[in-house]
Amino acid sequence: MTTFQLLLLIIAGGVFYLFFKQLFSGSYPKRGVDFEAKLPDERIGGINRPDKTFSKPQQEISRIDQLIQMTDEAIEKGDLLEARKAVQSALILDENNIEALRREGYLYLEDREYKEAKKVYEKILSLDPSDDMAHDALANTLHHLKEDEAAKVHHEKAIALDPEYAPHYFNYANTLYDLGMYDEALENYRKAYELDKSIEEAKKMINELEERE
Repeated sequence: MTTFQLLLLIIAGGVFYLFFKQLFSGSYPKRGVDFEAKLPDERIGGINRPDKTFSKPQQEISRIDQLIQMTDEAIEKGDLLEARKAVQSALILDENNIEALRREGYLYLEDREYKEAKKVYEKILSLDPSDDMAHDALANTLHHLKEDEAAKVHHEKAIALDPEYAPHYFNYANTLYDLGMYDEALENYRKAYELDKSIEEAKKMINELEERE
């Protein structure tokens, strides 16, 4: 074997060595391994195909949520007629939507339509008996209707369901005060103020009732 042939053999061996080393190292590009977006909305199509993206289309707000939002905006502006139109439209779409029913009940209370408000809050509680806000609102409604024993029951249920929510105690205290149950009212005003010092009316009622003692 000549020196030239030996040199060719060495070169060929080196090439085969490098080829098989690369092959078995696993560092070559693998079929099926595509670009992986680092962010949920990172585009993979570049400038020419901006429609190609991993991002999901932004979820649009549902029509019923739009109507509830419209109701809230109308209430904030004091336009109760517009609020009622919006909430009634929402309830046409879903007559059992609790958020829409909650607003309908509020609007009935604002119009002093207590019998209608009572029906709404009773419906909410038929759908969700553990809705403490509905128990509280129904209690206030029943108090306006002079159904005070039932009102007290729902005040107590509201408190039992959320004993850390100060307005439940405050509303119950107001009912008790109207019924002449001043000791019980004072106890609930104190609890409301203990939980939430921002309820200044509770503090005023505490002072008034303590002067009675």
